[in-house]
Amino acid sequence: MTTIGFIGAGRVARGLAPALHEAGYAVTGIANRSPEPAAELARWIPGCTALPAQEVAERCDLVFLTVPDDSIRTVAQSLQWRAGQSVVHCSGATEVSALDTAKDAGAQTGGFHPLQGFADRTPIAGCTITVEAEEALSRTLDTMVAGLGCRLNRLPPGKRALYHATAGYGAGFINVLLAEIATIWGSWGASEAEMLAAILPMSRNTLDNIERNGIAETMTGPISRGDIGSVRAHLAGLASDPEATAFYRTHARRSVALAEGTGRIDAETAAALRALLRPPSPDAE
Repeated sequence: MTTIGFIGAGRVARGLAPALHEAGYAVTGIANRSPEPAAELARWIPGCTALPAQEVAERCDLVFLTVPDDSIRTVAQSLQWRAGQSVVHCSGATEVSALDTAKDAGAQTGGFHPLQGFADRTPIAGCTITVEAEEALSRTLDTMVAGLGCRLNRLPPGKRALYHATAGYGAGFINVLLAEIATIWGSWGASEAEMLAAILPMSRNTLDNIERNGIAETMTGPISRGDIGSVRAHLAGLASDPEATAFYRTHARRSVALAEGTGRIDAETAAALRALLRPPSPDAE
């Protein structure tokens, strides 16, 4: 049976290592710069031991580097690898070439990125995992994705930073949008909790509609209706806050293309909306 090890015992390892064990994989070694997290994670997994990083590299057939992104290349270069084993990192943005030290030693290398935020022992089943690897290792990782109950996404070389940026749009930028709403609601004394209670059900309904019927087709709001008067009123209401106005203009301009592309508004209305939403000067945004 293929033996699996982890170098790095942070959140990704705490989610992925136990899930692999539960899926029938032999997770046998955990290493970490500070030994206590490795020992704690190893205790969760029968047959697993906390080891120095080099011993994990020597003993395990497939090694996951679950260290911070900026440390992947350095950690890979600090260890001795062997021909025939596989070395995989779990970063979304870091290119697989960061593992070239292992590749030069004859190991197969790849990327295995769960598209999900991790808290302690976050369940991994149901998420999408992005795999980038050459054919032989790719088959192994593809099978692993299926065994974890996850959806497979493939990525060609050279696209990791772009792909990972989109993950920020779908996760972290949601926090930014809600923080922007909370700031505006705070201007009339509403709390963040009150705002979330009002906005989140609408947001969840929007996501459900998008999942069923697509992005542009389910768009709502004044731009989707060509309601220029309401957009003008929005800008007037935001006028005392230049940053909020710039934020609104940027997102609203992108909305015009969605509405026009589905035929919800005609070209004349789209042009009028773009003119209204244009920044007042080239460096306004």
